[in-house]
Amino acid sequence: MTDIPADLTELFTQAGAPAPLAARAAARLGAGAAARLREDPWALLRVPGVTPVQADHFARAVLGEAARPDDPRRGRALVLALLTEAARQGHTLTPPEQVLTALERARVPDPRAAVEVALDEGEVLVVTEEPEFDEAAPEDGDDLPEPEENLALTRWAVAEEAAGEGLLRLRLTASDLLDNATIKQARAGLAEDRSLALSAALRTGVTVWRGAPGDLAETALTLVRAAAGHGLRAAVVTPTERAAADLAEGADLPEGTVVGLHRLLEPRPDAGAAPGAVVFGRGEQNPLELDLAVVPDAAGLDVELCAVLVEALPDGAHLVLGGEPGALPPAGPGRVLDDLEASETVPVVELEPAGPGGPLAALTAAVRGGELVAVEAPGREVVIVPAAGGAEAVHRAVQLVTDSIPRALGIPADQVQVVAPAAGGEAGATALNAALKARLNAGPGRFGGFDAGDRVVVAAPLTAAAVGEPGTVTGADAEGLRVAFAGGEATVAPADAARLRHGWAVPVALARGVRHPAVVAVLAEGGELSRPLVATAFGLALRHLSVVQAAGPALARAVRETGAPARRTRLARLVVG
Repeated sequence: MTDIPADLTELFTQAGAPAPLAARAAARLGAGAAARLREDPWALLRVPGVTPVQADHFARAVLGEAARPDDPRRGRALVLALLTEAARQGHTLTPPEQVLTALERARVPDPRAAVEVALDEGEVLVVTEEPEFDEAAPEDGDDLPEPEENLALTRWAVAEEAAGEGLLRLRLTASDLLDNATIKQARAGLAEDRSLALSAALRTGVTVWRGAPGDLAETALTLVRAAAGHGLRAAVVTPTERAAADLAEGADLPEGTVVGLHRLLEPRPDAGAAPGAVVFGRGEQNPLELDLAVVPDAAGLDVELCAVLVEALPDGAHLVLGGEPGALPPAGPGRVLDDLEASETVPVVELEPAGPGGPLAALTAAVRGGELVAVEAPGREVVIVPAAGGAEAVHRAVQLVTDSIPRALGIPADQVQVVAPAAGGEAGATALNAALKARLNAGPGRFGGFDAGDRVVVAAPLTAAAVGEPGTVTGADAEGLRVAFAGGEATVAPADAARLRHGWAVPVALARGVRHPAVVAVLAEGGELSRPLVATAFGLALRHLSVVQAAGPALARAVRETGAPARRTRLARLVVG
């Protein structure tokens, strides 16, 4: 199950680089990685997790005395690395001053020249924003504000612009999907907020709904059911196929009406694509045959995936994007829902809870409001399990999954999802997975670290499955790892096996595409705790939530004080037109 070219292994051995890094470099840099790194050893900075210090060490091992701080290749690589790190933090724009200061700290003799080299290569753009003027015209002689310039990775700048243009196009080409009498009929008997939600979706090209996951999903089904009943081509679109299968169960809708976004866009192999890229068959030249697309769980859409979706919708189609208020931001750059709301160009409808809800709903709603409260849970819907530290938290989580929850609640272990703030740390997803695998499916990891029966999750997009899609390994052969996903079994090529992670325990950002009968949230001190993260983790549970509390007072403090970090984006301006 390994597919690392011999010349790359030899290069890393000669340079004294860690062996596991070779697999990551092969996956990120693709064919010819060794030749590329010999030509430009600082290209190693493109591999996730590599630091500038490590790249410099590697460059000295490859180039010897020719590896100098003022090498243009080094400056360019550092600019890309800095903007890539900003993108990982959710930003699509970065002020030039921040980049120049960081380059100075990295001992780049001429930071401005390094930026110019990166611009010349085309992977970085200067994004110019014209200033906003007050309604009053400036007085003669007044200094006009200068346009604001930012740096951006070309990939994300182009995606954000495409998303803005696509959303604007949908707004401008939209007309009522049904006549007034029919819309009135569709709204009959609905609560006021649901009535407003349906009316906005049927009359407006782009609409935002806010509410709890269950309310968003049920309202989406109601809308699509009404639209399809009047001859419209409508679909409910989910982040994963697992979520689509769960939502479609008992929904009484034609097959294919509830569909995962990945499958809807028709991913296809493309030998010419960049390493790791997924190419979709649907787009501007081959639009979807839809009048209405409803994405009830759109909080995880970054600007790139949003751009792909809106470009695939034809003129006149209506798009509804839903999300929890204060939801965890997307794992990728951008903040699509928040920017749409901030633009004041689309209707935003808040959905009230359909009923009083139970302990789970009460706890999650309180967390969204900034309070960590104790809730009455006579049916053990919520259980708090204290732990003294990371090691004990892992031990408690394994007990809950393998014994307590199945025995006390009748929910089998394969329906229990463990989540953690991040992959690393003493009680992170990686440590939790190691402990859970030892109990639930012990084995040597003979297929690229996996064994038949292992629970997995897609951590980077595959042609066969979206990020966050859960699956189970069924076997392996020379062609790759066989994985059963909700949409069917797929073979993951050896080169792509690194895109999978063990899936008994998953970082919250990766778990958000599927809700589960039972969730064990392991929250330890020192993790990336915040109010949006905790609310999202708790909201993944359908019937039962166990909170392994190893964070002490830091958990309540994070819920009370720590919101999502600000993101620098420009979609709110782009959708105004």
